[in-house]
Amino acid sequence: MESLIVRPGHLTAHQTARALGISLDGVRQLVRRGQLTRSGGTPRQAWYAVPDVAALQAKRQARAAA
Repeated sequence: MESLIVRPGHLTAHQTARALGISLDGVRQLVRRGQLTRSGGTPRQAWYAVPDVAALQAKRQARAAA
């Protein structure tokens, strides 16, 4: 279940997955590999900082365009 109240400047795991075009498991893998860090939430519902997600999204788009 997705959290309804998120601190400004943060995205839920579901929102992060949608923004990056990947699954929730893909988000977990990015965290495990150190490419994305949690910046709040609860142990079961992580939040990710918008600038971190945007930077990762730009990096993935640049790699796809190359």
